[in-house]
Amino acid sequence: MKQIIKRKRPFLIAEIGINHNGSVELAKRLIDLAKKYNFDSVKFQKRDSDICVPEQQKGKMRTTPWGDMTYLEYRKKIEFNSREYKEIDNYCKKIKIDWFSSVWDANSLKFMKQFNTKYNKVASAMLTNQALLELIAKEKKLTFISTGMSKMRDINQAVNIFKRNKCNFVLMHCVSNYPCPEEDLNLNLITTLKKEFKCKIGYSGHESSVSPSLAAWFLGADYIERHITLERSMYGTDQAASLSEQGIRELTSLLTKFPQ
Repeated sequence: MKQIIKRKRPFLIAEIGINHNGSVELAKRLIDLAKKYNFDSVKFQKRDSDICVPEQQKGKMRTTPWGDMTYLEYRKKIEFNSREYKEIDNYCKKIKIDWFSSVWDANSLKFMKQFNTKYNKVASAMLTNQALLELIAKEKKLTFISTGMSKMRDINQAVNIFKRNKCNFVLMHCVSNYPCPEEDLNLNLITTLKKEFKCKIGYSGHESSVSPSLAAWFLGADYIERHITLERSMYGTDQAASLSEQGIRELTSLLTKFPQ
């Protein structure tokens, strides 16, 4: 018990991502949910769809709640523009919660500069995009780096970029499977990353349960990121890998009781 008490409260990130389905009102409800359960920040995703959607995917048809459309049309529909993000920025300031975004391309990084957020995020899929990592590191904001799909040499290259640019970072252990079966989480890698890189370590979970995030914290993850949703059955690729209110309550009921 003494060892448990010595652990500090983790920094909690509520990953809204694209679970807002392009609706600012849904985004606000998710922000309210994060605030209600004492998350420290909410995170979105920002892409330039013309760049990020592979050419072979752009014209593929997709059935959506808004009708049949191409995949490119769908991606553009759920992307917030400057006016919508300004509304989100003002709302987060109003209820006093930080927000930031993972950017998937240089245009999106430039777009996000207008909001002067505290943090940056490197998505797992972007870990090997060294040109983008250089641009992010040059901003010298605390950056969360997800490690899903990567090998140790990939992580090492990313770490070197941030160290060379004197940019603080947190390695976020992550398995890029949505949702991820608990037997595939490989949580012991948290201690491996801490030993190998001697840096701040976090955990970005995509499982549908709560206990692995608690286990990650006990193993030394000082930053916990979880996708959140209003309802796991909602339309969207990340909803099933997210926590709804019951799961959020279970997650934070213990972790927010400890001092930071």
